[in-house]
Amino acid sequence: MSLLREAERCVANQRAHAGLNALIAPLQRSEEWLSRVRQADIRRENKSPKSRLDGRLVTIKDNICTRDFPTTCGSGILDKYSSPFNATVVEQLEKGGAIIAGKTNLDEFGMGSHSVHSRFGPVKNQHPRHGRDVSAGGSSGGSAVAVATDQCYAALGTDTGGSVRLPAAYTGTVGFKPSYGLISRWGVVAYANSLDTVGILGKDTSSVRAVFDNKPSKRLMKKIADVVNRHDPRDPTNLSPSSRSRILSSLDSPQFASRLASRPLKIGFPKEYNVSELTPAVRRAWMLALSHLRKQGHTIHPVSVPATKSALSAYYVIAPAEASSNLAKYDGVRYGTRAEGPDGEGRTDGYLYGKTRGQGFGDEVKRRVLLGTFSLSADAIDNYFLQAQRIRRLVVHDFNAVFNLSHPLADTSIQNGPESENAQREVQRADVDVLVCPTAPSAPPFLDSLLGGSASSPLDAYVNDIFTVPASLAGLPAISVPISLPDPQSQDPEMIGIQVIGQYGDDELVLKVGGLLEGQKLS
Repeated sequence: MSLLREAERCVANQRAHAGLNALIAPLQRSEEWLSRVRQADIRRENKSPKSRLDGRLVTIKDNICTRDFPTTCGSGILDKYSSPFNATVVEQLEKGGAIIAGKTNLDEFGMGSHSVHSRFGPVKNQHPRHGRDVSAGGSSGGSAVAVATDQCYAALGTDTGGSVRLPAAYTGTVGFKPSYGLISRWGVVAYANSLDTVGILGKDTSSVRAVFDNKPSKRLMKKIADVVNRHDPRDPTNLSPSSRSRILSSLDSPQFASRLASRPLKIGFPKEYNVSELTPAVRRAWMLALSHLRKQGHTIHPVSVPATKSALSAYYVIAPAEASSNLAKYDGVRYGTRAEGPDGEGRTDGYLYGKTRGQGFGDEVKRRVLLGTFSLSADAIDNYFLQAQRIRRLVVHDFNAVFNLSHPLADTSIQNGPESENAQREVQRADVDVLVCPTAPSAPPFLDSLLGGSASSPLDAYVNDIFTVPASLAGLPAISVPISLPDPQSQDPEMIGIQVIGQYGDDELVLKVGGLLEGQKLS
């Protein structure tokens, strides 16, 4: 199929699936981008494309700044905001020839697990097995649904505690969260700085790779530079060239380089992820995925990562605390849309921004800002925020103990020193290459039950992140791939998301194992 025909089909699908509310700002037909696609078609025929994305449509989550589309973060407080610049990832995509195909819907400021907390309304995910709308996952649900319904070739999202992987699991797509710091966050509206990672959604690992890390293709006559996996000096959290070299050096050793070629892999089975909340279908998909890898010659090893039991609690202290700080600037004076009329009028407490923030933020954002502000208060910081940070260090230590590859950027003198909490803990080494576990404990819930109010509580939504949060706390690469489970009572198979987690910097191996699992029909 020509690139032009593919692009026109995507735009047609954006109109046909407008009722799913996946896009806040869709791509309008114009001669400017049509001409760019035609030029990309010519370059492809001449075997000289800018990248594998040249001429393809990519949608962008609406908390990533774009000059040609509004950037609202799904919030009323940024209702009228248009960014004067593009985020680095957007610049990199356009340099590679990609067409920005619109902005996708999301939970407000990325805070949510079902993409229902948006001022533009919830994202709908049509479930063929039940004929009812189900959760699209959150907070990158709009990006996932846009990919699943062919409204774009690939999409960018952001992953703070699973916001790319959970929507991928719920929509039958592939969602990849790279190692923290590989992709630039410059121009990405911050939720929790130490956790936020730009992620990629696609129909398969091939489309995810095309966005993340362009490798030379036999069909192409020249080597193509990486698209978004590049150093950005404007982002202080982005890995420097020297750090990237250290990672490559550790992966290029003969011991680890063979894993991508012929050596059988050691697959870790984390026992703590086998929780009672797992539904029978998810547990069956997990076991079948491990069995499939064993049949391919890889070995399966039970491992223990005990601190992950506390990871969810730690995450919901750390992330709201960072969010309360990041969102303090939205006051209608420095940033944000100001409420109509005098702000603070009639208030006895004298807060100037009360009306603007009260009207501009949704309930979930207010809930997390209040939670974060409390955990940073003088009376609570020792018992909550600092304890959560200690748990985070233990999570990192537990992951380092089970992986064969040492953390390439770790300072072992600090990790193993006498002052470290880790010195008092005994975690059995496993030396596995990757971990394989479910992405979500259950199938997506019905949308009407989420919107009913009394049927579910915020805590129910938070529990959906139980399997995705640990990798985020440790900054590890992780991918969710769909596993197809046949159902004798339905023509439509059940799609279950299975997650692959690797050591920091081992993104290529994570993508490889994800590719071994994706789309497999297991029984």
